[in-house]
Amino acid sequence: MNYLTAGQAAPDFTLNDQQQQPVTLSALLKQQRVLVYFYPKAMTPGCTVQACALRDVKAELAAKGVTVVGISTDAPARLAKFTERDQLNFTLLSDEDHKVADAFGVWGEKKFMGKVYDGLHRISFLIGQDGNIEKVFDSFKTKDHHQVVLDYLG
Repeated sequence: MNYLTAGQAAPDFTLNDQQQQPVTLSALLKQQRVLVYFYPKAMTPGCTVQACALRDVKAELAAKGVTVVGISTDAPARLAKFTERDQLNFTLLSDEDHKVADAFGVWGEKKFMGKVYDGLHRISFLIGQDGNIEKVFDSFKTKDHHQVVLDYLG
C-alpha cells in the first residue's frame, strides 16, 4: 500500500454524503482546508471514538480554518444512522466501491485475528486550499486522532 504524501495533489472527488447529496472536494476547498479522514466502518468501537472526538473539537478545527470530512465504504443509509446515533456534526461520505480510497492509496491488505483481507486503512489527509496535501496523519490511536491534528495546527 502506497498512500499519497505531503506535497502531492489530492485527487478531486465527488461522493454522496449521509443524506445522499453529492459533495465535491474542490468545492469544499473553496471555503477552507479540509481534513479528509478515512475510517474502516461506521458504528464500530474505534471509529465511533474517533468520530465523536472530532465532533467535540469541530469548533476548534473550524477556528483554525479546517473542515472535517469522514470517508468509509459504508452506504449512505448506514452513515445517516451513525450521524444520528452519535450526533455527528460533520459530513460523512460513502465510497462504497473504494475508488476514492484507491486514489488516495488507503485501500489495501489488512490483517486481523490471523485473517488477511483488503480494506480501508485509518489514515487522514490535511488538504490545503491549493488542493495539495499539507500533512498526512498515519500514526495515532483512535482516541488521540483529534489531538494529533490540533497539535499539528498549533
